[in-house]
Amino acid sequence: MANIQWYPGHMAKAIHQVEDKLHLVDLVFELVDARIPEASRNPAIEKVIQNKPKLVIMTKKDLADPQMTAAWVAHYKAQGQVAIAVDSRNRNTAKQITDAATTMLADKIAKIEARGITNRPVRAVCVGVPNVGKSTLLNHIVNKKIAQVGDRPGVTKSQQWLKASKKLELLDTPGILWPKFEDPIVGTKLAVTGAIKENIYPNDDVALYALTFFKAYHPDQLVARYHVTPDQLDLSEPELLVAMTQNVGMRDDWERFCVAFLLDIRKGRLGRFTLDLTGAQPDA
Repeated sequence: MANIQWYPGHMAKAIHQVEDKLHLVDLVFELVDARIPEASRNPAIEKVIQNKPKLVIMTKKDLADPQMTAAWVAHYKAQGQVAIAVDSRNRNTAKQITDAATTMLADKIAKIEARGITNRPVRAVCVGVPNVGKSTLLNHIVNKKIAQVGDRPGVTKSQQWLKASKKLELLDTPGILWPKFEDPIVGTKLAVTGAIKENIYPNDDVALYALTFFKAYHPDQLVARYHVTPDQLDLSEPELLVAMTQNVGMRDDWERFCVAFLLDIRKGRLGRFTLDLTGAQPDA
């Protein structure tokens, strides 16, 4: 499997910008994709934020396996890390995030109010990998189209302050990947969910990885969408990929099918799924 690497110059700049602005915020919102909650956690962010309080926000929970999402939230809680799962378009999401943030900072807010400073908003910086749904979430919280949204990685290119409410102000940052994936499976999972630009990785490698997962955990989805027969499910993954290509009328154009297959996965057409197993390393 190819070792996917992608680290544009603006990402290195973004890390330095977060470091420069960290003293202005009360806590960090680390956004992760609920479908890959561990694989989408950037180890470089841990080094940057140091001792700043952190709220892990699992986005796209509407696309992830709900039981696995609940298990991951419980897993992080057991580690002493506050985590919540959100559907960015749900109207209660802004309150959910604000409540979690103010609860985490209750002691600090009390000390500030004891000095006679009232109604000071909580200030947070939002960090995460590309295409984690950050801009969609921020636009919904702010209730305006301020952050640029795109169904591809690398849309946000600069920092900006957003006023979510009287209680919450947010600093948006570009999506940040890290210079080297120590485990190639991490890069593959990020590619499956769309966090890495398509011209960076071989579609067939990524599609075969995804097919191995769906064949093992969600074979019914392959049957329903691609007319896979019980006999075909016994084929090897490369043979099954060719069979699925033919089943949908693409003849032997399996490269085109790989692109369509990955798009189906990202759009939720194969149902809700979570690639990272609870409590396991990202290569599970």
